[in-house]
Amino acid sequence: MKILLAVDGSAYTKKMLGYLTTHDELFGASNAFTLLTVQPPLPPRARAAVGADAANEYYAEEAGKVTAPVVKFLKRHGIEPKVVYKVGSPGEQIAKVADAGKFDMLMMGSHGHGSLGNLVMGSVATQVLAHCGVPVLLVR
Repeated sequence: MKILLAVDGSAYTKKMLGYLTTHDELFGASNAFTLLTVQPPLPPRARAAVGADAANEYYAEEAGKVTAPVVKFLKRHGIEPKVVYKVGSPGEQIAKVADAGKFDMLMMGSHGHGSLGNLVMGSVATQVLAHCGVPVLLVR
């Protein structure tokens, strides 16, 4: 099974990994794992000031800070994940990568703000569920 793990470096990512490790049908070398993190874009003026190369280097460094601990954790359990990062709106980018990669499942942690929180702040999980054609497992 091809599984996409959307990670953001938060405690919710850790909860999702904890859930994953307790379910043998999901957590095993027979599955192929891809880690995805999404970086917010720099403001256009800032990107223009520093240049495309510096901005891209910044995105890669920030993505590495999020994915490196997860990669280390998975490798300790005998899993060699593929790592991908995107720049943009997290909900949209996660859904696009899940659909384009033809994954069997997307797993992600959810902050669980509830209806009022989603109304005021929006929710990455809500956006993913609205735009993703791949089955999504939210861990809260």
